[in-house]
Amino acid sequence: MTTLNGAQSLIRTLVDSGVDVCFSNPGTSEMHFVAALDSVPEMRGVLALFEGVVTGAADGYARVAGKPAATLLHLGPGLGNGLANLHNARRAHTPVVNVIGDHATYHKQYDAPLESDIDAVAGSLEGWVRRSGHTKDVGADAAAAVAAAQDAPGRVATLILPADASWGEGGETCAPIPPRVPQTVDATTVQKIADVLRSGESVALLIGGSACREAGLRATSRIVAATGVKAFAETFPARLERGAGLPNIERLGYLAEQAKYQLDGIKHLIVAGTKAPVSFFAYPGMPSELTPEGADVHVLATVGQDVPAALEAVAALVAADTEPVLQGPGRPELPSGPLTVQNWVDVIGALLPENAIIVDEANTSGLMLPAATAGAPRHDVLTLTGGAIGYGMPVAVGAAIAAPKRPVINLESDGSAMYTISALWTQARENLDVTTVVLNNNAYAILRMELQRVGASGDGPRAKDLLDIGRPDLDFVKIAEGMGVPATRATTAEELAEQFRRAVAEPGPHLIDAAVPPLL
Repeated sequence: MTTLNGAQSLIRTLVDSGVDVCFSNPGTSEMHFVAALDSVPEMRGVLALFEGVVTGAADGYARVAGKPAATLLHLGPGLGNGLANLHNARRAHTPVVNVIGDHATYHKQYDAPLESDIDAVAGSLEGWVRRSGHTKDVGADAAAAVAAAQDAPGRVATLILPADASWGEGGETCAPIPPRVPQTVDATTVQKIADVLRSGESVALLIGGSACREAGLRATSRIVAATGVKAFAETFPARLERGAGLPNIERLGYLAEQAKYQLDGIKHLIVAGTKAPVSFFAYPGMPSELTPEGADVHVLATVGQDVPAALEAVAALVAADTEPVLQGPGRPELPSGPLTVQNWVDVIGALLPENAIIVDEANTSGLMLPAATAGAPRHDVLTLTGGAIGYGMPVAVGAAIAAPKRPVINLESDGSAMYTISALWTQARENLDVTTVVLNNNAYAILRMELQRVGASGDGPRAKDLLDIGRPDLDFVKIAEGMGVPATRATTAEELAEQFRRAVAEPGPHLIDAAVPPLL
């Protein structure tokens, strides 16, 4: 191409910078970007029917691929529709490059119906935001966006593209810009942490971010084995490697009561790649901070630093001759009888395929999943980092595109599934190897639990009605089949096992509607 318009220079620069997948839900302002895809065939465009699927897929892709995907969203409302899963991506420190189409610069003065303050909405993500002013700047802005998204530890970068900057001639490509790499933790900090570990007082080590991968887990296990400290992974890690052959580091509990029990009696909390834990919500009469009163918090490494290297440096001081304790292989026995909260996880643990990626949004139905899968073949778990539900199905889309040779298992609660159910259509369209198990209890069980925990009186029929998603019951088999995904229904452990075996053995997407009674 000798003459480029702005959209062509944007896509070419993205591809040259390593961004070769774009999850899209375009509108009129983005039509020149759409047209430019045929001139840059290296860019894979993936259509989704809702912007929350677009942004969630970009999150899932980057968590697995280790590099950003692009999104293509239509003006402020399109960005707004995708905001919940961008919030999750922000909390996961996921690199995402948003391309938001805007009205032509000369058209904005007329306050057309879709006019809005895109910059303000994008700014709420606390990432990087830039607006391309001229066609000749688009390529350089795109390269800057990719670099900004990958600046350690990763963030959401948003490039706002006015329509006339997109269709204008005179576009220029730009060479990739190297992102900032994680900072090394200084030797003084490492020594101070080693001294705390040797103090003889009760210590807990809380790891997160990149420390939840193999190197960080092994270093953490060595420290635990040598010093006897407690160790926990953050409650909702972006990507946790686990299974046979890796250290099994317990996750900090979601419930404030559980986390306080786990940390009870400690005098020191060391954090690496995360922050000191706080309660997800405020509860009457309970503190927001979960670190025991009087305990000291010590920061080994922040999320933007090289956390695994910091843990390895500490291990070299306190556990030089200590090997990590690795989880041995082991699977639950296949259960029988009607499905329950206790037994469905044993089916997954017994049959989880090699090298799987679990996208976990099982919520209350999945409390026993970690124990059931601890000794399963090595796998990754992606979790709901920001608490904005409706992340599971879209993240599974992105994970499957990032790792097409790995089976993706989406464990999905029924209420959360309905937020972004159209992700199934994209799974069918792209023929993605995703097995979705919907835990169907016809209730917002998590909210039933929270109603009790906040001390609200919820015995009345009108209150109960807002936490019940039956009447009519959701038929996920029909919903999935209507979007082109083969689906079955399981009411017993035997049925779930048979259907799960078949689903993971066959290529393409599948859904199992599993009738699991609510925990509460």
